[in-house]
Amino acid sequence: MDFFEQQRRRRGTSVKLVALFAVSVVAMIAVIDAIVAAALHNQPTSTLTGWLIAATALTVLIIGGGMLTKTIALRAGGSAVAASVGAVPVDPTTTDPVLRRYVNVVEEMSIASGVPMPRLFVLEQEPGINAFAAGYTPADAAITATGGALHTLNRDELQGVIGHEFSHILNGDMRLNIRLIGLLNGILLLGLIGLRILAFGGGGRNRRDNNGNVILLVALAMMVLGFVGQFFASIIKAAVSRQREWLADASSVQFTRQTAGLEGAFKKIAGLPTGSKLRNAHGASQVSHMLFGEGGSSFGQLFATHPPLFARIKALDPSFDPTQVEQLSEQWQSQPPNGLNEDASRGLVESAAGAAATRQVAPGAVTARVATISAEDLARGAELSAQLPADARALAGQPSTAVGLILALLLHGEPDLRAKQLAAVNSRLGAHQAQAAETVAAKLTGLAPQLRLPLLDLAAPVVTARPPAELRALVDTLSELAIADGRVSLFEYCLTRLVAAYVRDALDPSGRSKPGGGRLDRSADSLVAVLTALAAAGNDDPAAAERAFRAGVTVALPGITPAYQPSADLWTRLDGAWPALDALAVAEKARLVAAMVAAVRDDGVLTLHEAELLRTGCRLVHCPLPPFVG
Repeated sequence: MDFFEQQRRRRGTSVKLVALFAVSVVAMIAVIDAIVAAALHNQPTSTLTGWLIAATALTVLIIGGGMLTKTIALRAGGSAVAASVGAVPVDPTTTDPVLRRYVNVVEEMSIASGVPMPRLFVLEQEPGINAFAAGYTPADAAITATGGALHTLNRDELQGVIGHEFSHILNGDMRLNIRLIGLLNGILLLGLIGLRILAFGGGGRNRRDNNGNVILLVALAMMVLGFVGQFFASIIKAAVSRQREWLADASSVQFTRQTAGLEGAFKKIAGLPTGSKLRNAHGASQVSHMLFGEGGSSFGQLFATHPPLFARIKALDPSFDPTQVEQLSEQWQSQPPNGLNEDASRGLVESAAGAAATRQVAPGAVTARVATISAEDLARGAELSAQLPADARALAGQPSTAVGLILALLLHGEPDLRAKQLAAVNSRLGAHQAQAAETVAAKLTGLAPQLRLPLLDLAAPVVTARPPAELRALVDTLSELAIADGRVSLFEYCLTRLVAAYVRDALDPSGRSKPGGGRLDRSADSLVAVLTALAAAGNDDPAAAERAFRAGVTVALPGITPAYQPSADLWTRLDGAWPALDALAVAEKARLVAAMVAAVRDDGVLTLHEAELLRTGCRLVHCPLPPFVG
């Protein structure tokens, strides 16, 4: 699945939705104004005009206010959506075998895709098989699974479901989904307020005078239009959702390179009496377009937020016969499926493989992997996850040690320099964090270099859940630690900027997820700074570095020949470059990533340093990459 093409389609869908919403609001205003005009046709023009202005303003205020208040309520991102339906957070360090498997599957896919570990939630009391992903950006994403999904599905099936949800995260569906929640709330509020006015004003004295009659007519119109608008908005929501669900199914198969997992999950939904339905009807209605399967009654395919279940299975297995589900259903009546038992019967064990310090890369291999997961990436994610020491993984998942872990990754081995750094931590974050960093650093001795950034991604959701003031202090502290020795290494630059990006996304998820419209030719200085840094990172020979730089420029800005001028303040130049590049239009970002790849693959070998800087750069412009070296 091409990330940039999906981004273009998503933006087109968003524009269409906004246009449809605007047309529906204008139509509602026109109808209400027409009713007011008809009721007051004998009144003076000034009186009529005043009523029309009041009716228009009231309609806009109610719809806009309903949409705004709901959007603000969900501005915290994925965690807020999960909490709104009663989901409870999952401890990343849990030892519960069911939850541990859930954490491991998401962890592997997170490492494989190069995005921060999503926050995990569970709807413990929901026996149906379902899940959803919510948020604005990968940095504030949350995945919620039902208790039924975690207990009933085996590992392959759970991986298929999680792959489906990662598609929504990587393809940018989550922001669109939250917009739909706000849009529907605004239209519904119009009908509810109209109904409330009728209920409380229907028998009042004002009914006998003209003004009272107008108010009642307007209230009736608001009620009818609100509920009719909700009717058509639900149809639009369902149509958009069905389209995205087909894509997510296909992406899950692409990620896992097998159809058995996803197909097995669908068959269990079809063959078990609990299916995918949620008991919480209100929660199911609110997130129906986000769910893996239908969360409630759809009242016909027109309102169904998901394609027909058998059609989804047929797409995975053209030879599928519905009688298979009937046979499985009969079998499960006497012995319901248990995912952990199925895994045990298959002798499923996780294994780790060695890592490489460099990697051969072929042209086009990197850009095609932006915001997607190949089977190779998923295998590498599992390998890296297995290589992480158990105590390091536990430190990343605990609120009391996650900040200390990130700080520890920047502590120097030289005693005097480390003491200086710990003093800075103590001054900015307190003695407890300084002590935690020192304690954690001792436990990370010998950690393989390629595991540092994956470990950071696992700690990200725990860290970014902390208070805003503390997060800002953390970013400042990391910058101070990085320059403690008077210079900034490439790894120090990558870690500090990744954390800063995660924090910015977490503090302003809706603002940071907005698409840009900039052009590369108008950001040439920023592009030159990035390509210069990438060329220098992978080549000690100045001539080779300049060749790599030229290769990148040729891809991004053919016909333009800027000078290759590496300088001592390269990191400062880079910091000034990212905002402009993050604001590029989708098509321009595709060229940017292609140019960055051209610069690092000029010699055909991707080193760990090049891979880390490439991944950091892509992350800073919201084009996540998997860890190619590891």
